[in-house]
Amino acid sequence: MEIRDKIFSEVNMYKRLKKAAKAEELTNFEKAIDYAKTMHNGMKRKSNRYRKGTEVPYIAHPLMMACHAHALGIKDDTVLSVIMLHDVCEECDITPEQLPFPKEITEEVKRLTKKEGQETSEYYRIIGESSTASIVKALDRVNNVSTMASSFPKYKELEYIEETEKYVYPLLDKIKIEYTDYSDAVFVIKYHLRALLETSKCLIIGENIN
Repeated sequence: MEIRDKIFSEVNMYKRLKKAAKAEELTNFEKAIDYAKTMHNGMKRKSNRYRKGTEVPYIAHPLMMACHAHALGIKDDTVLSVIMLHDVCEECDITPEQLPFPKEITEEVKRLTKKEGQETSEYYRIIGESSTASIVKALDRVNNVSTMASSFPKYKELEYIEETEKYVYPLLDKIKIEYTDYSDAVFVIKYHLRALLETSKCLIIGENIN
């Protein structure tokens, strides 16, 4: 097993988060970890185009986001629960109202679930009205950008970079100004995100030249 697989093993992340949830008495989060694991069971993320035949279990995505949030000092039961549940509706064909969680959690998942035909600008506007949805979206984007170079085709990578610069950067600025509890976390996320995007753009330009 490669070192990267050991660090980001979904089994290890699951155990770590379950232990933290129990120790910190985050009851909804503890329930959300298992619920998301059940709902995403058997689902895979996009294949790594540099390691053909390898697929990542879908649950690794919310688990990694939750580990990232917790490491940044975000230990709010609602925020961590929403992280675990943020893709369940889109990927598992259920509505936010069907989630067996309190309304303060299902409402945030609803904000993060993009409706068919919904304009991107409207989607981000609704997210920006909530501190919880905003920080979850920020963590979601930095996690997706971290893996896009190995899984996205180049045109999709460029579209993702454009959307991030147009909508996610302003969202991060909004969090820093209006949702100050997350100012420190946003600094780290923005630094990470910008470094990833600039590196990706340089690599794409280099490939096009060659």
